[in-house]
Amino acid sequence: MIAEAALDTRPETVAALPWWKGATIYQIYPRSFMDSNGDGIGDLPGITARLDHVASLGVDAIWISPFFRSPMKDFGYDVSDYRDVDPIFGTLADFDALVARAHALGLKVLIDQVYSHSSDEHEWFAESRASRDNRKADWYVWADAKPDGSPPSNWQSVFGGPAWTWDARRGQYYLHNFLSSQPQLNMHNPQVQDAALGVMRFWLERGVDGFRIDALNFAMHDPELKDNPPAPATNKQRTRPFDFQLKVNNQSHPDIPKFIERIRALTDEFDAVFTVAEVGGDDADVEMKAFTQGDAHLNSAYGFDFLYAEKLTPGLVCGALAQWPDADGVGWPSWAFENHDAPRALGRWCAPDERDAFARMKVLLLACLRGNIILYQGEELGLTQVDIPFEQLHDPEAIANWPLTLSRDGARTPMPWEHSACGGFGSAEPWLPLGEENRARAVALQERDEGSLLNHTRAMLALRNAHPALHHGAVTRCDAAGDLLVMERHADGESVRIFANLGRGEQPLSPAQTAGTQLAAVNGANSSALPPFAALVVKL
Repeated sequence: MIAEAALDTRPETVAALPWWKGATIYQIYPRSFMDSNGDGIGDLPGITARLDHVASLGVDAIWISPFFRSPMKDFGYDVSDYRDVDPIFGTLADFDALVARAHALGLKVLIDQVYSHSSDEHEWFAESRASRDNRKADWYVWADAKPDGSPPSNWQSVFGGPAWTWDARRGQYYLHNFLSSQPQLNMHNPQVQDAALGVMRFWLERGVDGFRIDALNFAMHDPELKDNPPAPATNKQRTRPFDFQLKVNNQSHPDIPKFIERIRALTDEFDAVFTVAEVGGDDADVEMKAFTQGDAHLNSAYGFDFLYAEKLTPGLVCGALAQWPDADGVGWPSWAFENHDAPRALGRWCAPDERDAFARMKVLLLACLRGNIILYQGEELGLTQVDIPFEQLHDPEAIANWPLTLSRDGARTPMPWEHSACGGFGSAEPWLPLGEENRARAVALQERDEGSLLNHTRAMLALRNAHPALHHGAVTRCDAAGDLLVMERHADGESVRIFANLGRGEQPLSPAQTAGTQLAAVNGANSSALPPFAALVVKL
């Protein structure tokens, strides 16, 4: 029997907004969430079986990373069929069952769309590379060699090496901003845009509630193929040729917002559809605004402000929020501290003996940010980065750049549901090791502990949903004084003040600062002091 969706107990001003405004979104990486068939790899039926856990957190939606047909050279971000489920994850019927179960639990469903490139095994690419005059000859980015046989431009791939690969069948180079097995779709071509929109319609008609659009600022390039200029000198170590350039010509073309307008026109045909773009790179702040401004573009965008930051500081928080003022025509941001591409935050932001305290402060702070917030699977448990030996790596980026790597595999390790050999993930050895520290943070163990981070996360998300100022309010103040963050938010006649100590020393507070009704206190916070990594929320 399918459970009924929970009654909406949020304040009227919260419930009256579009469902996505101020939403909490839970990201699921399918390979690592739950294995239902004992092959060591997570799948769609596994997700469906564990949706009760997700719903119990108090989130509004799930975002499922790619599950489409793929040779898995980039683990699903190399799509060979945009309209089908890869057999390792299940079937279209399994996806339909997942959507039905999520909706019954009151959860919206977002899926990834990858329009900047496909797999080289996609039938579109097979036809495009066959000749220079077939129907899809211009569906990918092809160019002649320079007179000396070298690539058409100096552009470099994100994963290392030139962004061009020679193809003898056409006697030309093709562009790939990522792996050579991920040829660049030519989104300047209206027919390619039509095909992408057709894919989007296919999934909308299957009941999805929105999309996270991957690497959207890579969707279009400079058609003249001008070289990228060198990046300014830096003391920071560069691990990839990609880092030596300013990426002004291989991505971020000014026509991308025009394609976005076509996306918005389509999604507006369906009720309450949400779109969020992933935007990274040197000009991410500018592009996120361009991709979301007004009513004809995407609903939201998120960048890498926090995902690759080596330290969480008050200045970082205030700087990120300042980019998105509560003003007419300015888009709506989304924020993530962790995801499938970035090292787990607790490994970047604090020492091992500080993780429990830091994690509690971190989830309170995330719940207090203006915008949508994205919780990556296992973040509610305090999962940490797992050190994956070289011989067990799967991630092509990690293998190519070893040992100076992001090690995305270390953040993609399976969810620990139980404290057992396979962590309750499935009956077979998982595709990546769980990590003993993470196994000890299993869902079943934390469920039994009222004071666990899991239950604390539920409480912080409930706090956010119960207070309009925290859920969707404007940021009226954000002060960074050393390790002390003071933030105020206001909406619908309610004002809330947040104090967070992001450092290891105690921060004194005065009664005048903390006067009001205490809504939350973390790690020993009180009206006169914030111990290390403590946080306090008061309603003024």
